[in-house]
Amino acid sequence: MTNTKSHPAALTTEKYGLNKKELLKACVDREILLMKRNSFIYIFKLFQLLVLSFITLTLFFRTEMHRRTTEDGGIYVGALFFGIIMITFNGMSEISMTIAKLPVYYKQRDYLFYPSWSYALPAWVVKIPISFIEAALWTILTYYVVGFDPNIARFFKQYLILLLVNQMSSGLFRFIGALGRNMIVANTFGSFALLLIVALGGFVIVREDVKKWWLWGYWSSPLMYAMNGIVVNEFLGHQWKAPLNGTTLGKTIITSGGFYAEAYWYWISIAALLGFILVLNLCFALSLAILGPFGKSQSNAAHADNDTEVELSAMTTGDDATQTKKKGMILPFEPHSMTFNDVKYSVDMPQEMKEQGVSEDRLLLLKGVSGAFRPGVLTALMGVSGAGKTTLMDVLAGRKTGGYIEGDVRISGYPKKQETFARISGYCEQNDIHSPQVTVYESLLYSAWLRLATDVDEQTRKSFVDEVMDLVELNPLRDALVGLPGVNGLSTEQRKRLTIAVELVANPSIIFMDEPTSGLDARAAAIVMRTVRNTVDTGRTVVCTIHQPSIDIFEAFDELFLMKRGGQELYVGPVGRHSCELIKYFEDINGISKIKDGYNPATWMLEVSASAQEMALGVDFTEIYQNSDLYRRNKALIAELSVPRPGTNDLYFPTQYSQSFLVQCMVCLWKQRWSYWRNPPYTAVRFAFTTFIAVMFGTMFWDLGSKKNTQRELTNAIGSIYAATLFLAIQNASAVQPVVDIERTVFYRERAAGMYSALPYAFAQVLVEIPYVFAQSAVYSIIVYAMIGFDWTAAKFFWYLFFQFCSLLYMTYYGMMTVAITPNANIAAIIAASFYGLFNVFSGFIIPRPRIPVWWRWYYWGNPLAWTLYGMVVSQFGDFDDRLTSGETVKGYLRRYFGYKHDFLPAIAGVHIGLVLFFGFIFAYCIRAFNFQKR
Repeated sequence: MTNTKSHPAALTTEKYGLNKKELLKACVDREILLMKRNSFIYIFKLFQLLVLSFITLTLFFRTEMHRRTTEDGGIYVGALFFGIIMITFNGMSEISMTIAKLPVYYKQRDYLFYPSWSYALPAWVVKIPISFIEAALWTILTYYVVGFDPNIARFFKQYLILLLVNQMSSGLFRFIGALGRNMIVANTFGSFALLLIVALGGFVIVREDVKKWWLWGYWSSPLMYAMNGIVVNEFLGHQWKAPLNGTTLGKTIITSGGFYAEAYWYWISIAALLGFILVLNLCFALSLAILGPFGKSQSNAAHADNDTEVELSAMTTGDDATQTKKKGMILPFEPHSMTFNDVKYSVDMPQEMKEQGVSEDRLLLLKGVSGAFRPGVLTALMGVSGAGKTTLMDVLAGRKTGGYIEGDVRISGYPKKQETFARISGYCEQNDIHSPQVTVYESLLYSAWLRLATDVDEQTRKSFVDEVMDLVELNPLRDALVGLPGVNGLSTEQRKRLTIAVELVANPSIIFMDEPTSGLDARAAAIVMRTVRNTVDTGRTVVCTIHQPSIDIFEAFDELFLMKRGGQELYVGPVGRHSCELIKYFEDINGISKIKDGYNPATWMLEVSASAQEMALGVDFTEIYQNSDLYRRNKALIAELSVPRPGTNDLYFPTQYSQSFLVQCMVCLWKQRWSYWRNPPYTAVRFAFTTFIAVMFGTMFWDLGSKKNTQRELTNAIGSIYAATLFLAIQNASAVQPVVDIERTVFYRERAAGMYSALPYAFAQVLVEIPYVFAQSAVYSIIVYAMIGFDWTAAKFFWYLFFQFCSLLYMTYYGMMTVAITPNANIAAIIAASFYGLFNVFSGFIIPRPRIPVWWRWYYWGNPLAWTLYGMVVSQFGDFDDRLTSGETVKGYLRRYFGYKHDFLPAIAGVHIGLVLFFGFIFAYCIRAFNFQKR
């Protein structure tokens, strides 16, 4: 070939496949699609705003709002501030939404799907209409009802500011999400950002009192500009033109709040907000362009090398049958057989099927199956997907939470009672659920401690756990942390063996295993099956459901229980050496092709008995089975085992749980303590966050506590208490949710296994928080108390510490309670967040109690944070008789303006203890009463 020049179109010269316009269009289309699919969040946020604006307009109702004094003006400022805060908080959901989309974005960016700007731009622009709707909803509902200035131009000017604040806050949180790239980090940063811009927003602390080292923060807080613009827009209106001391009432209110009273400040604040929006979205685009994904590590490398040795050593000893016989015999157990005759299971007919015209009320999932499981015999439950294998197992093990069960189930000839049966049986679930922060040895010790009889002493218990670890070959992993599946800790197959071991240490006679080999590779499956075989050889009754076994695994089973779709049995009987019995049974049926040499009998058997084969041959395999000798032999065996052997007694235990209530509490607390101690992302981050906030507040409100000459100084001091209580409380409540949520799934498994009742668990979860929260509040109180310079008397300091501690504790329990009443942590976070806004507005700082209309005052008394604020303020300032510049005493001012009385302290203290107990109790009750697992 002479012409070696390649064709000009053979190589791409462009970096991206599309031109800029098309790239942008594609990204915009996708963003719109994502918003449509995710519309629930936006609708929910609108609904939340709707509810809060209704509360606002009934709380700041125009008939109750006067325009006589500067104090009346203060209430209007509070209403404006609350509006801005609500709009700002509404942007916080951007964090999780941004982070959820990041992994896909990083992959597509690195494959050069599109440049980062074409992703960042739509993410901002497409959401602008939502800001329009949210701001409009708030302004239209509240503006005229609260009684702001009726001039229509001012209405639109307020709308414009709220619109820009909304854009600014979603830009800010988008940026934080892209910068943090991980929920925990981003949430912590998000809280910091909120804290800074709110505390320095000009309402909590007045400009003239901001320390010079924080002035940069004041000038860079977007809320400060928003507040200034919105108060100028309101108080320069003609309703506030009443003359006062040579100027107008409106101007006095603006300047007493530390804002600028010139009309052009409205336009300055608009320009500033626009600037913030551009800068924050630019930062968002830059962090998308520069940063990569967070690395995630899975620590299996550590165990990989010693795994191979386990494999070989076990292989050599495994052949010696006499040796395996002795394993696990230190604690005696009674072998039990299990028979079930004509078991039916039905559920209520699902709504979808009723709509298609099905008339029956119930849907039968098991149609009268019978069989027997004997000690020392390993039975496989097999069938195509949807044949009802797991259903049958759940019914027999008593793990179903709904549905109707009929039929006769007997244990060694006596009718099965779930309470006693749970004590002699073990159930290994398909998904391995374990507490992530404990070691392998600890989880086994914990299970043994709670499930072995009380007469087993500690020494025996420990050596029994060691034996089980030997049997399941977990010794090399003795001190490995369990970790979260797929993130860190044990590999899938090690987890599976741990699940089996956790059941074995209970010394059960009958063990059910739901797909012990699914999700494992061939080698891992062989290790697990060897564990199962070792277990059977100790003389226990073991039943496994199994999916697509290899030849080796299939031939490890002694008996087979084969089911077909619709919950009927096809073959119940021995497998035989090299599956000869099974193959002979099926090959004897007319029209079934012989098995090929070296073909997997398990696969062949499922193929020949498939429903398509039934149609082709025109036979019903269940009928064939029910007419066979095998069926009659099985029925005879069931009849023989259904009669109790002479000299045996029915299962009886004096108590429902093997350990007493106190021991259950102790064991649960022991495990929770380790879990918390080994969970620094939760405990240590929370502690560091608190210390940091303490230092920040200390420097921001430096020495405010000792100044009490004017109303403004007093308000600043109260503002510092308000900001601190609100933010720490919210931080605590939201941090605890994911932790409790993970532990709860473990709790469901352990309670179903009869390890403990719900109360000891809840008790431990509640108790374990106390030392952590106490350390947190002690450090916080000492730093803040010293730096803000409150009165150094022992009584006042301990009152402060007491209120701080109780407040953090009841908010932590509040977070736990929201998890207990909702199905998962996401919904819990949404529900908890909708109350933070209420806690905030009714806390008595934005609008003091005497100014709250009578129809909302009940909620003030029902608001936990209001009690804390009351207690803290009144224990600090409530007994001062110093005169303010206005001529009132401090005590009198607090009583008149805030309605705070000093002699109410003991009652407030009582309410705090009550709140802690109340939230803790509701958590315990809901954990006991609600089960969000559907089986």
